[in-house]
Amino acid sequence: GLVRLDGGTFRMGADDGVGFPQDGEGPVREVTLRPFRISATAVTNAEFAAFVRDTGYVTDAERFGWSFVFHLFVPAGLRDSAPAAAGTPWWLAIEGAAWHSPEGPGSDVADRQDHPVVHVSWRDAAAYCAWAGGRLPTEAEWEYAARGGLDQARYPWGDELTPQGEHRCNIWQGRFPTHNTGEDGYLGTAPVTAYRPNGYGLYNMVGNVWEWCADWFATDHLARPLTDPRGPETGTARVIRGGSYLCHESYCNRYRVAARTSITPDSSTGHTGFRLAA
Repeated sequence: GLVRLDGGTFRMGADDGVGFPQDGEGPVREVTLRPFRISATAVTNAEFAAFVRDTGYVTDAERFGWSFVFHLFVPAGLRDSAPAAAGTPWWLAIEGAAWHSPEGPGSDVADRQDHPVVHVSWRDAAAYCAWAGGRLPTEAEWEYAARGGLDQARYPWGDELTPQGEHRCNIWQGRFPTHNTGEDGYLGTAPVTAYRPNGYGLYNMVGNVWEWCADWFATDHLARPLTDPRGPETGTARVIRGGSYLCHESYCNRYRVAARTSITPDSSTGHTGFRLAA
């Protein structure tokens, strides 16, 4: 299920001023890539379950005994007692939350087999990719793929978020973080083939779930080669791309193609997944 992309030279990053300075989206730079392959969709719950059945793999969230769940998805009886993440109180640390129990004990993914797997750390994602005979995409590969052949467009489909009123991705609608109208069709994750694919036939490259990339996070882009860049050799946090169903222009407008941020490689949340490359 991997799509072959020819590679070549493209303009990576953005200088349009709508991002966050600390994210290091710019400068716009010409990057050259060799041909590579990337999956048309994020890895699903069904696919990750096959990996676990075959290997007995235990995720970081399972080993730690908890993971972060968005507050509106937490049962009312747990909201007041669950520890909140510093600076982002809408994330609650829920004991027992894991990829197979996304909202904690009593929840499951039986009706979400075609949704992206979440509550997976970078290490979990890398382990799956190795089992599947691939790897995580580099950040440059991810952005090249997400652009779908368009040069410097804001989204995978162009510069308008909802062309002719049509929703093209799964992000927050309403007032964050208390009221999501679900106008785009989903309150949480969506099936991995929801919405139209981009010009390369890739689905949900923005919105739905953040996607892990191979690279350590850095902002000094011009300090490294611009042919098949791999990021720095060491770091403290890994790059995530694409935004998620929780992104909203009032707080996190990182559902743009050039947007980027990072989290530590052992982190897991209810809105972070990944896709396979090779």
